Amino acid sequence: MKKDIHPDYHMIKVQMTDGSQFETRSTWGKEGDVLKLDIDPSSHPAWNGGNQRMLDAGGQVARFNKRFGGLSLKK
Repeated sequence: MKKDIHPDYHMIKVQMTDGSQFETRSTWGKEGDVLKLDIDPSSHPAWNGGNQRMLDAGGQVARFNKRFGGLSLKK
């Protein structure tokens, strides 16, 4: 391997939103720093099955239904 081109890996602590922590190796920060997460798998709806509702931002769904609502695949 070439010298002086690889990042410095060191141990940091990652703090989850519920306050729990774990140690991992990273290139972020410096040795012993604590990375505090705003969103993690325990709080993000994509991982914990959060709200599954469709938001009609600016009437886009209504506009789509008005424009294409009369179409059907029947022959």
